[in-house]
Amino acid sequence: MPFGPTVLLTGASGVLGSALLPQLSDCHVIALIHRTPAPGADEQLVGDLTAPRLGLDQAAYQRLASRVDAVVHCAAITGFSSGPEATHALNAAGTRQMVQLAADADAVMYHVSTAFVDRTDLTRAQMGQDHGDATARPEDYLDSKRAGEDVVRSAGIPAVIVRPSVVIGDAATGAISAFQGMHGIIHGLLRGLLPLVPIPADSPVDFVPQDVVAATIAGLIRQGRREGEVWITAGTNALSTDRALEVIAATADELGLDAPRPRMVGPEMVDRLIRPVFIANLHPRARRRFDDMLAMTALFAHGHVFPNSLGQTGLPAALSSSDLESALRASVTYMARAKGMVRPAPTPALETAQVVA
Repeated sequence: MPFGPTVLLTGASGVLGSALLPQLSDCHVIALIHRTPAPGADEQLVGDLTAPRLGLDQAAYQRLASRVDAVVHCAAITGFSSGPEATHALNAAGTRQMVQLAADADAVMYHVSTAFVDRTDLTRAQMGQDHGDATARPEDYLDSKRAGEDVVRSAGIPAVIVRPSVVIGDAATGAISAFQGMHGIIHGLLRGLLPLVPIPADSPVDFVPQDVVAATIAGLIRQGRREGEVWITAGTNALSTDRALEVIAATADELGLDAPRPRMVGPEMVDRLIRPVFIANLHPRARRRFDDMLAMTALFAHGHVFPNSLGQTGLPAALSSSDLESALRASVTYMARAKGMVRPAPTPALETAQVVA
């Protein structure tokens, strides 16, 4: 039976929420859900993150507030194509409602943000570069996450801001509840759809497995941490772009996939030469895919090393480069199999046994 605190968890069916639930087996977890159930939670409560009192009537809201010891706010729009209104409605306005609940419950809030709030100058818009036909707008997402952090900081409640970098699948199995972010780039590489990668070879590609992020959040709750900023990143051990591409290519070879190694070019060459000469005449869908890739990879181009809190007392150990390579291989393999890109191994023909009477 759970003997730890009562935790209200948002985003319980998402990538981080679903990974976090098993880590909170010693807590009583109430999952605030909207449409998608969270079967691993002790309780499920239907509500609306963007509505006053979370869409609950006064009595139900007060009962909830009287029980909650900690609020873990994982719910967010993480895609780059939802538009500024929808992104801010959940990532900023939704955070405001959760802050209010934490205040009413006298609870600690663990707010999941992103390490990329640290990169204010790396979206194409902020570098003065053309979006082209891209639907992806990383700046909308980053602005909304910065706004959410501002809401938490200004609320005057006990709160920990958690900043993971790019989240990939489980370190051992690669399993993940939904493909997002970096998985889209990996998929394009495996299918040979990204002949060019506009990132310098030595730029760090910072990612962390979902189970490491979940274990860190669970550790913070068990510690009773009530303030501060926690960075869940690869830090100085982040793989370079060149090394990450090598790992992906080697994994593709092991899986029997014909995935040509892309050419790395500087982002400035894309706008000066590649788009006007080669991309402008592509089919609109292919052009949009290329521009979406540019928008996402701009976050890594010339990026600096993130701070890293892993290895602190009570938190998981820092990830080594070897750990990261192994986790990347697991994620590539899981996605390739889940997408049906890998043919199942042929079943050996059964030899007919001759029965001698």
